[in-house]
Amino acid sequence: MSLQVNKVTIAGNLTRDPQVRFLANENAVAQLGVATNRRWKDKDGNLKEEATFVDCEAWGRTAELIGQHFTKGSAIYLEGRLKLDSWEKDGQKHYKLKVIVDEVKFVESKRDGAPAATGSSAGTTADASSSNEPKPAPRPAGNTAAGHDEPPF
Repeated sequence: MSLQVNKVTIAGNLTRDPQVRFLANENAVAQLGVATNRRWKDKDGNLKEEATFVDCEAWGRTAELIGQHFTKGSAIYLEGRLKLDSWEKDGQKHYKLKVIVDEVKFVESKRDGAPAATGSSAGTTADASSSNEPKPAPRPAGNTAAGHDEPPF
């Protein structure tokens, strides 16, 4: 048996407000983007920086908490696993690698002055660990947290 590990840890800032939708069975799904920055000095001592943008998806209570407590620019700490989605459009195969979030932690206070649970866990692996996630379907009108179209897969 070979060793196989699929574990991701990301700390960064949200690139947009999380988009939370609800499935027909009332289970929540959140789509979010996280930016991380890497800084280093090159061989000449010049400071360099690169940003990496990561698409993430959270399910269940974890998705709801992300939608309630995080907005664009919020610092966030996520743990999860990589998942590769694929679909065909106009005869071409497309791929998208994303992080399925198992756990989220607060790393700063809320901006509106109300304290957040700094350093405490806001999610568990129970809602997000299924390998057979259903494709999101919007909740009936009036109940959708974000009115965005479905992804192409």
